[in-house]
Amino acid sequence: MSDAPLVAGVELGGTKCVCLLAAGPNDIRGEIRVPTRGPTETLAAIDAVLKQWHAEHGFRALGLASFGPLDLDPGSSSFGCIVATPKRGWERVALLPRAGAFSVPVAVDTDVNGAALAEGLWGGARGLDSWAYVTVGTGIGVGVIVRGAPLRGLGHPEAGHLRVPRLAGETWPGNCPFHGDCAEGLASGPAIQARAGVPFSELAADHPVWNEVVHALAGLFHNLILTVVPQRILVGGGVVLGQPTLLPRIRRALQASLADYGHVPRSALNEDYLCAPALGERAGPLGAIALAHRALE
Repeated sequence: MSDAPLVAGVELGGTKCVCLLAAGPNDIRGEIRVPTRGPTETLAAIDAVLKQWHAEHGFRALGLASFGPLDLDPGSSSFGCIVATPKRGWERVALLPRAGAFSVPVAVDTDVNGAALAEGLWGGARGLDSWAYVTVGTGIGVGVIVRGAPLRGLGHPEAGHLRVPRLAGETWPGNCPFHGDCAEGLASGPAIQARAGVPFSELAADHPVWNEVVHALAGLFHNLILTVVPQRILVGGGVVLGQPTLLPRIRRALQASLADYGHVPRSALNEDYLCAPALGERAGPLGAIALAHRALE
């Protein structure tokens, strides 16, 4: 067992929530999954798990890593709330009041920022100063770490909703309820299913819909590289991890798109630069544990 303090973490995802009681990635004392339904039912189920763990084991801090967008301005009256979101029924839902019942330090951030921090502590971004974590699944989320901390401005980045160029001749309007053919509207799991008529997991590697997915994601990464210049981009989520041919195709499309411009030479856009997360599918849940450790700091 680890000497690190015991903490609790909750990853709130679009289809499921993962609750962890752990000191670190190799010292997990409890793990319970809760389906993501309506906010009242889902948060009540999470509360029950945390109350049991707090009573039986105690924990020193709590990390909440949630789908967003989130209000992360500590001076805002809606700090810790989910704001305008494609997830129906969850807009303006507050995450922090329940957490205050445990009288421990609490950190809240996006699920992708949490995953990015976990990769920095225990995974594929160790030793780096800046990196990005991108998940392509129910939505497209982008966590950006600069000088070891999540990027902040008016809010947190929502780069999954960047507008990207379309393939020549493509006219499908996209699936995002806010922006239509943004990156998420073209390349997320629901977008692929809406376009192809079947879940992405059932599509052959040579299905034509993957051409637009590759093009959209290469456009997203092009913009990301030229704006926040990450030292590495880690790409997870069911769409990319479930289709092994995607990352090599995206690398080639990205090289062609960048055309040797800027700070990232063609030789750097390889398996070490644009790569799968070292923590794999565990990056998300462990992100909540990483946030809890930050709360202790």
